[in-house]
Amino acid sequence: MTAPPEEKPRPSSTIVALVVAAAFFMETLDSTVILTALPKMAETFGRTPVDMSLGVTAYLLALGVFIPASGWVADRLGTRTVFTGAIVIFTLASLACAFSQDLWSFVIARIVQGTGGAMMSPVGRMTIVRTTPKSELIRAMNFLIFPGLIGPVIGPPLGGFITTYVSWRWIFLLNLPLGLIGGILVHRYLVNLHGDVKRPFDLKGFLLNGGGLACLIYGLDMVAGERSGWWSGLALAVFGAVLCVLAILHARRAAHPIVNFSAMTIKTYRICNTAGAFYRFATGAPHFLMPLMFQVGLGMSPFVSGLLVLAHGAGDFLAQVISPIAIRLAGFRLAMIWTGVGYAIFIGMCAFFNEVTPHYAILLVLFTAGAIRSIQLSALNTLQYADVPPEGLGPSATLASVIQQVTRGGGIAWAAVTLNMIMALRGADAGALSLFDFQVAFVVTAIASALPIIWYRQFPAAAGAEISGHKRKT
Repeated sequence: MTAPPEEKPRPSSTIVALVVAAAFFMETLDSTVILTALPKMAETFGRTPVDMSLGVTAYLLALGVFIPASGWVADRLGTRTVFTGAIVIFTLASLACAFSQDLWSFVIARIVQGTGGAMMSPVGRMTIVRTTPKSELIRAMNFLIFPGLIGPVIGPPLGGFITTYVSWRWIFLLNLPLGLIGGILVHRYLVNLHGDVKRPFDLKGFLLNGGGLACLIYGLDMVAGERSGWWSGLALAVFGAVLCVLAILHARRAAHPIVNFSAMTIKTYRICNTAGAFYRFATGAPHFLMPLMFQVGLGMSPFVSGLLVLAHGAGDFLAQVISPIAIRLAGFRLAMIWTGVGYAIFIGMCAFFNEVTPHYAILLVLFTAGAIRSIQLSALNTLQYADVPPEGLGPSATLASVIQQVTRGGGIAWAAVTLNMIMALRGADAGALSLFDFQVAFVVTAIASALPIIWYRQFPAAAGAEISGHKRKT
């Protein structure tokens, strides 16, 4: 990407990372602050708590559908223009969420909000990857991740406090001042980078990708909803999967595919984005399960639930300080294998929570699980670019953003499906959640989160040493 001669000089990669992170903070705060409010929102809309998963996945679905187009739009209009416009859309859609009167008006507002978010994440990540030397990439990515992790830390207790003592609608009104500040920072500090080559828009690829992801994730949500719609939802999900396969085949033949899969031929990138997708899929489920279990299964208030969930985000946040050190000492391969084992153990402990479990024990387990998860995600986010050539960084960053957002949404939908299946197997009515349902769901989640270790073992011991600085002992 290039900046026109009249544009101001590029700021340092650190400033760019911090500005992008400020916008990510608004996005991550919004996605986590809502989770502790879901049971109260369900009461307002006259729905079950499990039904509210659609409000979460609709946002993540919109990210997955529109992220592929973000690179093309940014090439044409410029990164700063697109980033600023995305913040405006996101902020106005937040206002619509605050005044929603039923589930479907809320879902529509969340889809619009996700459209704005889709233009923030990949454009910001693309800007950082393109302007940062490989030797500084892990540092720049930590600048990006570190402030963004503040959202998950303060989001659950903040959402719980607002829901308990004010109204869940004020959760979305928080985005108005944040959007204003974020827009000013982006306009002030980001250079308006344009693409060097004008590529035609791949409409067929966009429709195949978008249609496939929409059918797949919405089908899963149908399975998670009323039992009369299970078979229709399953058929829709299978149809979506077929469209996704056709999208991949189309990308291999197209001259300018909207989603470029060429980086998948690189071993480190392929494993990080296949095994890593599975890991994100599994670790996305607890974000939905934890606040529901604490409120529905254990009878806690939204505020207390949010304070407990805070521990998971706090571990995530604080581990960013030690993750570069841990990866440098152990190397990417061992760090990813052992954090995979550790996360499965600690998130599996959630299956043993009950009414008499001390709060300090819950806090300790969730904090440790969050810290372990953070180290692995840092490794995945960085190692995937270790062997990607400079000319492939843009397309590979876009593809990685699509995979990450879709697996986050899929993880929440999968958690809702798991709860419904468990209730059906024990003969309970839809929506009649019990503590047992959550306990079984956490066992399933723990097993699923450990499976990517099979792929991580394929990495050579020196994988990503240029980035991590790890020196293998001889």
